[in-house]
Amino acid sequence: MRNNEVILLVDTYRKLHRRGAKTNLINIIDKTHPADLALLFRSFTPHERLYFFSLIKSYEKKAQVMSEVDDNINLDILMSLNRTEIINIFREMDYDDESNILRLLPLEQQQELLRMMQDEESREVEALMGYEEDTAGSIMNPEVFHLPENYTIATATEAIQKSVDTEMVFYIYVTDERHHLVGVVSLRQLLLNDPRKKLSDIMVEEVVSIRPETDQEEVARIASRYNFVAVPVVDDENKLIGVVTVDDIIDVLREEATEDLLQMAGLGRDTDIILKSTWETTKKRFPWLMATYIGGLIAATTIGLFHDLLSSYIILASFLPIIAGMGGNIGTQSSTIITRGLLTGRVNPDTVPRIIFKEIRVGLTLGIIYGIILGLIAFLMSYVIQTNAYNYPIVRCIELSVAVALGIAIAMTLATFTGTVMPMVLNKMKIDPAIATGPFVTTTIDIMGVLIYLLIAMMLLKI
Repeated sequence: MRNNEVILLVDTYRKLHRRGAKTNLINIIDKTHPADLALLFRSFTPHERLYFFSLIKSYEKKAQVMSEVDDNINLDILMSLNRTEIINIFREMDYDDESNILRLLPLEQQQELLRMMQDEESREVEALMGYEEDTAGSIMNPEVFHLPENYTIATATEAIQKSVDTEMVFYIYVTDERHHLVGVVSLRQLLLNDPRKKLSDIMVEEVVSIRPETDQEEVARIASRYNFVAVPVVDDENKLIGVVTVDDIIDVLREEATEDLLQMAGLGRDTDIILKSTWETTKKRFPWLMATYIGGLIAATTIGLFHDLLSSYIILASFLPIIAGMGGNIGTQSSTIITRGLLTGRVNPDTVPRIIFKEIRVGLTLGIIYGIILGLIAFLMSYVIQTNAYNYPIVRCIELSVAVALGIAIAMTLATFTGTVMPMVLNKMKIDPAIATGPFVTTTIDIMGVLIYLLIAMMLLKI
C-alpha cells in the first residue's frame, strides 16, 4: 500500500467514525487486508484503534491483525479484551505469534491465559516462551512439516495435499524413525522425479540447520546467505523441533535493521520508540544524550586549557567547529561501514588488517585534501582580515595556516582509525557494534580532534 493510499484510507476511516457510520466501517474493515489494517493502526489514536479493532468480525482476522501490529499496540489491544476473547483470538494464531504476544503481558496474566488454553496449545506456547527472546526458538513454528525417509514421492505428494493445517510447506524435511533430521527435498524435486522413488533416494543429506538458542540475527544471515525461505531448527540430538519461515525472517531483518539504525543515532534498541509517549521517549533518549553532554563538557574544558593561545590568536577558534565536525563525520562513516561489514560477515579476522590500513589511507588522503584547502583559507583570512587588526607578521600567518592544515589532516586520519577499530573491539567484547556509531564515537573524536589541533597550533606558534 502506497503512502497516498494510506493517507486516503485513514481519512476515510475517521470520516466514517465521526459520522457514526458503523455499518460502513464494518464493511470497509472487512475488505481491508489484515496487513494493511495493521499499517493503518499506526496512524490512529489509541481510542480509534480499539474501536476499529472491536468492529473486526472474525477472530481469525483479529489474530492476523495482531500478528502484524507493533508490540505497544498489541499491548493496548490485549488490555481492552476479556480473557475469553484473547483465548479465542489465540486459537487462530500460530504458536510462535501467540508466545511473542503473550510475552507482552505480566507473568501473572501469562499464567492465567496459559491455564485457559487447551492442553496441547498451552504446552507448545509455554515451550516457545521458555526460549530467550530474539533466538530461533522464540520465533520458530513447532508445527513443521516432515515425512519419513521411506515414503515414496507419490505417498509424500498425497501427504502434502492432506496437510491443510500446516502453514507454508516450502521444503519437505525428511526424518528417520527416531525423528532425526536426515535430509530435505524441495517441491521442485518432488515434481520432477519418478513417483515410485523414495524420499531417501532424492533428498539432499547435507541440511543447513540451526539450534533453538541461535540468535535470530544469525538465522536471518543464514537464510540470506543460502537463499532459503525456511530454516529447520534441531535440538542437540539433531531431532527436528521446528522451522523458522520466511515471514519471520523478514520481520527479523526489519527489526534488526531498525535497531541498528536507532543505536547508530544513539536512541537505544526500542523499535517502537516513534509510537511511545513524550515522557517515555524522553526517558529513552536522555541517557544516550548524556554521553554527548559529558563529552561536550570535556571538550569545553579542553578548549579552556588553551586560553592563552586562543587569546593571542582568536582566529584559531574560527576553525574549531569544522575540525571537530569533519572528524566526527568521517569517523561515523568508517564506523558505519565496519558495523555493517561485521553484520554481513564481510569484516572478519582475515580482512581486519587490510580494512584498517585502507580506512587509515582514506582518512589521510581526505585529510590532506581538506587540510590544503582549509590551510589556504586560514592563510587568506589571517593575512587579509586579521593582519590589520592584530598586526600578525607574514610568518605567523603561514604558521597559523599550517596548524589548521595539519590539525584537520591528523584529526580526520585519527577519526577514521577510531571509527574503524572501535566497532571491532566492541564486537570482540560481545557488545553490539552498532553502539559504536552513536554518541560515543563522535564525542570521542570531537575531543581528540580539538586537542590535537590546539596542541599543533601551540607548538608551531610557540605559546
